[in-house]
Amino acid sequence: MSKPLQISADTAVKLAEQLGVPIEQLMHMPRHILMQKLAELANSGAEKKSTEEP
Repeated sequence: MSKPLQISADTAVKLAEQLGVPIEQLMHMPRHILMQKLAELANSGAEKKSTEEP
């Protein structure tokens, strides 16, 4: 079992909201899964921004 992530409480709350997962699940999520989800979130945000530009 992996150690809980070393992130602040504020960061954990913001990430949990953006990823749509409970904080407890986020804190015990393996790093490689978290990094993959963050990359997907960044890519979807970039795609959304590029479609909004005139």
